[in-house]
Amino acid sequence: MTKYKGSCHCGRVRFEIEAEIDHVRVCDCSICKKRGALNHRIPKEKLNLLTPWEDLALYQWGSKTAKDFFCPTCGILPFRRPSDPTPEEILEGSKPFDGWAVNVRCLEGIDLDSIPIKKVYGSNIKHHAYRDARSG
Repeated sequence: MTKYKGSCHCGRVRFEIEAEIDHVRVCDCSICKKRGALNHRIPKEKLNLLTPWEDLALYQWGSKTAKDFFCPTCGILPFRRPSDPTPEEILEGSKPFDGWAVNVRCLEGIDLDSIPIKKVYGSNIKHHAYRDARSG
């Protein structure tokens, strides 16, 4: 495993990860499209936050199962907890992921042009059906 240092733009949020970055994920949902992050998933124990959690801001939307952590000063999102699968996705074989999606753009020493991109079609997720299933 390779150890990487990461931070937001202003440096208020600092962290380290251990990973072998063999691809990044680019999602086409409404928030990811605007954000432009290149995410790589890692197990939860492979993120070492060097900044107090209280120094991060949290944003949630849709099913409210994803947790988007970002710097309240510069607005950069260095990592997030991905959404839980919808009931439809679980029926299709998706498993919950209990880890982090790290924005590879926030890591030091990464050659972004050399990393393969995997497209994720988050725009196809039916968040309304998920909310209805959880509340009923």
